[in-house]
Amino acid sequence: MLGLENVLVKPLLTEKTSKETEAYNRYAFVVDIKANKNHIKTAVEKFFDVKVLSVRTSVLPGKTKRAGKGFKKTAKSKKAYVQLQDGQKIEFFKGI
Repeated sequence: MLGLENVLVKPLLTEKTSKETEAYNRYAFVVDIKANKNHIKTAVEKFFDVKVLSVRTSVLPGKTKRAGKGFKKTAKSKKAYVQLQDGQKIEFFKGI
């Protein structure tokens, strides 16, 4: 089983996710490829002390890159979009 401290890899901070955070109170994270929605929900609720309404996930396939004469494939990754209840928020950068 996957430990809760290993589920969330890092927050995904882009312009698109910033707009979703403002409009829908939805946050994005890069998560472990083996994590399921229940693991992600439990980890976010535990670490950030918030109430999660829904979790959506997407698996990004690895890309093929050139390496000299041959090709290599990068590892696949997984993103999770977590929607919180109204009035709750996650502060990634405190004091800024």
